[in-house]
Amino acid sequence: MADPDPAAAIERLALRLLATREHSRLELVRKLQMRGYPADQIDPVLSGLAAQGAIDEARLAESYVAERVGKGFGPLRIHAELRDKGLSDTAIDPYLEAMNEEWPALLAAVHDRRFGPTPPTDHTEIGRRGRFLQQRGFPPEMIHRQLRRHD
Repeated sequence: MADPDPAAAIERLALRLLATREHSRLELVRKLQMRGYPADQIDPVLSGLAAQGAIDEARLAESYVAERVGKGFGPLRIHAELRDKGLSDTAIDPYLEAMNEEWPALLAAVHDRRFGPTPPTDHTEIGRRGRFLQQRGFPPEMIHRQLRRHD
């Protein structure tokens, strides 16, 4: 039996999803559409939830950056992941820029946790370490400084 009030069903589901973690508007639209709700019914409900403060992409960006930094990911990867969630550069950049002073220390910690504090011994090892750090989302110039810090 179909729900007599699809807007109420959409709101209940969206709030249930938001109770587990922060979601962007785009993520909610995708999840609600996968459950069969049409976009023209989803948009007004999500606009209402955003007006109430239940959907807050700034809050999402702040918490996501903190979580991913805690797991050792760099600014390029975090930025790309937030863009995939539908956030704009203007919503993302302030939270990444706030970390500008801390990125080198995080990179060093990620490097040392994976490879130890010893410097790379040859070009093959430099390449291996560089690829790992690049995959984690650190910029090439920062990786270069890290791998050459013992020179």
